[in-house]
Amino acid sequence: MIGIFGSGIGGLTVVRAIMERIPGYDIKYFGDTGRSHCWSSSPETVIEYAVSDMTFLIENGAKLIIMACNTASSVESDIVEKFEIPVFEVVTPAVELALESSRKKAIGVIGTRATVKSGIYEKKIKDLNSGARVYSVASPLLVPLIEEGWIDRPETAMIVKKYLHPLKTRQIDTLILGCTHYPLIKHVIQRKIGKRVNIIDSSTGVAEKVEKFLKEHPDIDCLLSKNGQSRIFVSDVTDQLAKTARLILRKNVILEQVKI
Repeated sequence: MIGIFGSGIGGLTVVRAIMERIPGYDIKYFGDTGRSHCWSSSPETVIEYAVSDMTFLIENGAKLIIMACNTASSVESDIVEKFEIPVFEVVTPAVELALESSRKKAIGVIGTRATVKSGIYEKKIKDLNSGARVYSVASPLLVPLIEEGWIDRPETAMIVKKYLHPLKTRQIDTLILGCTHYPLIKHVIQRKIGKRVNIIDSSTGVAEKVEKFLKEHPDIDCLLSKNGQSRIFVSDVTDQLAKTARLILRKNVILEQVKI
């Protein structure tokens, strides 16, 4: 079984990408919705929450883990060492896709305050291409707007435009969505940043990475159950979260509330 976790419901964009890229694998997702507001805290808090979320998934049968959370991915090295199963993060695949698609190597990043403050995207991009220019903007209002279901509200479009303005002035040609919630408003972001800017969705990148890994490691692949079943766990549930989950996965889903 593939285990996937995120700080909220937005990590389901990775679940959807996995279902589309490698259909048939059993998936269990845990969205830490009850503590989502705390995931922008210190790195120590992020590590603590990520470890507890991963432990829950492993205890429920996960043989491979995907961290569908950019904030957790920014401290990935401090988390992975605590586990002995394959663990994937969403930052590196997005960085690699961005560098492949960027003509001018002028790359923008939008994400939560914690992700932007970590500087993880700048570091990974510069490690692969020291001449690349990277501009990051924290966009803290987007996650609550998305989880509230304000996908096509004019207020959301206005805030997106405000966040993207400094990136437009830098004339970027590629934009990384540094939060797994953001693909839900990709159409709004594309409209406001301009059609000439390539938008990189980390969920697509990590799904490609996992597919390649499983092809190259049949010993791991054979451990994963393939009954096409999925279960969605959350640490808190509301009607709106359930509605957003249905919107992401494009089907009816049941959110199972658990305490960890």
